[in-house]
Amino acid sequence: MKRAFIHDFLAAPLNGPEIEARSFEIIDREAPAHDFTSAEWQVVRRMIHTVGDFSIMGNVIFSSTAIASATAALKAGKPIYADSNMIRAGLSLARLQSVCPAYGQESLVCYVSDGEVAHQAREQNLPRSLLAVQKARFFLDGAIALIGNAPVALLEINRLIIEENLKPALVVAMPVGFVHVLESKEEVARTGVPFITLTGRRGGSPLAVSVLHALCSLAEQQFIIPPQEKFS
Repeated sequence: MKRAFIHDFLAAPLNGPEIEARSFEIIDREAPAHDFTSAEWQVVRRMIHTVGDFSIMGNVIFSSTAIASATAALKAGKPIYADSNMIRAGLSLARLQSVCPAYGQESLVCYVSDGEVAHQAREQNLPRSLLAVQKARFFLDGAIALIGNAPVALLEINRLIIEENLKPALVVAMPVGFVHVLESKEEVARTGVPFITLTGRRGGSPLAVSVLHALCSLAEQQFIIPPQEKFS
């Protein structure tokens, strides 16, 4: 049997943060040319790190105020709505508290497994993701919404924006799948609220988490977007 490669690693070991830093260096070196601002690139780079795929670069879209609005919300400790428990579990409370010490588990809202929501979903023959958004309506104004799973959750948030004047600080619109995915992402881009989306059918909870963590890093840096870097 050949010698296990782990021995080569242990001869010149790297800790977790060092591996992450090395990964970002590789991404920066190998990434094709792009038009992202320096702040936007920090978000996209972490997304690439999450999926190991440069091809998503052509599908990431930022609204002009997305990063400024999101970092301000994070510094103010605004609630974070997640459309899946996977997102809620994946969010680092330590990262959030490094931006605003007031963050706690109660700041991370997800009702998809709520008993009342499950009962209503059975009674009304509707997805729990839709009813979970309705239950979270009070938390969503001024909050950051992370949608990485359910297109219907994004559609309901879009409705609340369009019909009930909901004003989230940011919508991370990255549901994955085949039914109503394209429509939900195209619609949120027309609402006028700050958003970051991955167009097409790709998405997922890990990508939504990666975006939030990158925004935490930007908020920690007290990042200011130069006027010449802003675009619609």
